[in-house]
Parts: sequence; structure tokens; C-alpha cells
Amino acid sequence: ARAATSRQDVTLVQLQEALLEEARRIHDEDRRMCHAIGRHGAPLLQSAEAVLTHCNAGSLATAEYGTALGMIYAAYDQGHDLLVYVDETRPLLQGARLTAWELMRCGVRVVLLCDSAAAHVMREGRVQAVVTGADRIAANGDVANKIGTYSLALAARQHEIPFYVAAPTSTFDRSIETGAEIPIEERAAEEITESFGRRTAPEDTPVYNPAFDVTPAEWITALVTEHGVIRPVNRSSIDAVLSAASGDGSRPRSS
Repeated sequence: ARAATSRQDVTLVQLQEALLEEARRIHDEDRRMCHAIGRHGAPLLQSAEAVLTHCNAGSLATAEYGTALGMIYAAYDQGHDLLVYVDETRPLLQGARLTAWELMRCGVRVVLLCDSAAAHVMREGRVQAVVTGADRIAANGDVANKIGTYSLALAARQHEIPFYVAAPTSTFDRSIETGAEIPIEERAAEEITESFGRRTAPEDTPVYNPAFDVTPAEWITALVTEHGVIRPVNRSSIDAVLSAASGDGSRPRSS
């Protein structure tokens, strides 16, 4: 019985070590991917004095560097003192609670604003680029991301401000043709009727609370991936990058 127990203990230890090693491998792979996105994306922000970002696509959501924030961190590391406008990202305030905190912690200059002020900030010429992450990207380049991304892209288009989306190639789903096929999650009414446990709306107020929206590909200036910049954003450009990433073609150039 003692020998059987010993063999079982060794097996459990080996399993734990294997799981830990795999977790470290995944973390390192994600870290390298985020740094590559930052490296490809930073040149796009070269002429910008200030950018606007949405939700949280930084080190708190990834390993160490982030996707959208990876572009900002890479620019900062290269000596570019960007000012970053962070919208609060209602209803859960990921921008205010997470993005502003991590950027300030790293020494990046931050201005926090209400979501509804973003278009006004663009109209005033305060930002020269918008950078967001993505939760899912359709075959044609339509992007599903945190609710409010569509509104930012619409305002950026109106004011002729570049709109960049940073995401790893694992975010692309070529099994869906367009963003119209992406199901949009609806979340609890309490996210809107309450603010961290304190009620802010009348009882029984009807609520519509979609967690994500879809931005059309034609409103996106470029998609920034670990394998390079996709521009223009269309199916053929996306296919070229994904094929190169899987070894089916020559590696695209970052542009």
C-alpha cells in the first residue's frame, strides 16, 4: 500500500510540474506576442501627440504588455511621451478602474474622461489616433469589442482620425463571414441600474445591456497583429497575414 501511495504521489507531482510548465509556456508565448504587436504598432503612433483608448487591453488582460496598450507602451519605451485619453468604459468602468491605473503606474500620462465626451474630444482635435483591442474578428475584418467601440469608430471616421485595432491572430474567426454573425452577449440589468451595489435607477426600470458591439471593417484604419499590420482591412489582406502566420505563404511586411 505504501509503494502504491508513493507511485501515486510521484504521478501527482509530475502532473503538477507539467501543468506549471505549460502555464509558463503559455504566459511566455502571450508575452512575446504582445511585445510583437507593440513593436509593429508603435510606428503608427509616431506622429500622434495624444491617443484615445477604450476598456482594458493591457497587462491586466494579457501577459505583461497588452495589445492596444502594447502599442502605447512600445511607443513610450521608444521615448515617445504620448498623452493617453482613457474613457471610463461604462458600465463596469474598466477604463477608469484598470487602464488608467496601469498606465499611470508605468509613468504614461493619462486623462480620464466620460464615454460620452469622446466624440467631443475628437472634435476639439485633442487626439490624433484611437487604439482599441478586439474580442473577435470576422473573416472580412469586422471587429467585435467592448460596447462603445462602434461609437468611437463612428466619431473617428467623422473627424478623420485613424482608428487602430490591436489583436493577436488567435482573435480572428474565419468561420464567420461578417460581424453580423457574432452573437452579442447581454448582461445583467444591475450593471446599469446599480453602481457597485448602490442603486442609481428607479426600481423595475427596463434595461438593455449589450456587452459588445461590432465595428465594420471599412471604418478601421488598420489591424495590428503579432505578424504585422493589416492594411487595408479586408478579407484578402487578412487571409495573406493568417496564411503567412500558419506557414502557408511568405511573411507580410509591417506597414
